[in-house]
This record gives sequence, structure tokens and C-alpha cells, in this order.
Amino acid sequence: MKMEFDIASGDFKKAGRASSQIKKVLKQLQVDPKIIKRIVVAIYEAEVNIVAHSFGGKLTAHINGNSIEVTLTDNGPGIKDIEQAMQEGFSTASKEVRDMGFGAGMGLPNIRKNTDELNVTSEWGVGTTVWFRNQF
Repeated sequence: MKMEFDIASGDFKKAGRASSQIKKVLKQLQVDPKIIKRIVVAIYEAEVNIVAHSFGGKLTAHINGNSIEVTLTDNGPGIKDIEQAMQEGFSTASKEVRDMGFGAGMGLPNIRKNTDELNVTSEWGVGTTVWFRNQF
């Protein structure tokens, strides 16, 4: 099963739409609730990162038998130092984003904690791709 979602830059009201819809499907497939929680946390964090830090992007989820693979791609500005961005508390979020309660620097660390496999690639000025997989 393949699910695709467009994610708009700056639209915090719609952040979480993809994770919510994917959660419903995983519940219908009777996936363990603890595993669903891990998957949904990772997807939500990735969605919010696109909303807060990019010019928009796309999420694609493939559910195959006993796993889910999620790919998120965004358009610019990219991540200068992925290793640094993976550190808890590091954030490049604007003051406006932080004032809304986002941008605490936990997005990528939370994705890493809640996925079985994770790969982040980025090109400065072009964009970022986050891919992860979870087994269930």
C-alpha cells in the first residue's frame, strides 16, 4: 500500500495530517499500538520539520506486509551539518516557530529514537530527504 501527502511550508494547522491518516491505516492492520506510536511520532516530527524549515515537501509511505518505509523530501534550504542537527536541542528554527511551541531541536533525535532504520541526506540550498523504516 502506498500513501502520499503534500506538506506545505508554514502550515502548522495541517502538520500531523499524514501521521494521523497513517495511524488509522496501521490500526486497521492491527499493528501493535506501541509500534504505531513509534511510527506516528517519527512521521509527525518529520512533517513538522518540513513545515518549519523548508519551502514545502512530500511524504510517501509504503506499507509492505510487516514494515513501513517512509520517505520525506523537501525543497530547500537543506541542512548544513546533519550530525549537528541530530543532536538533541540543536535548532535553526526561527523565533516565530519557537514562539508557537515548535523548534526545540528534538525533531531528528526523536525520529532516530523511534525508527528501526534512518537515513538523512541533504544538499545545502536544494533540500533534504529523510528515509526511515519500522518493522511490525
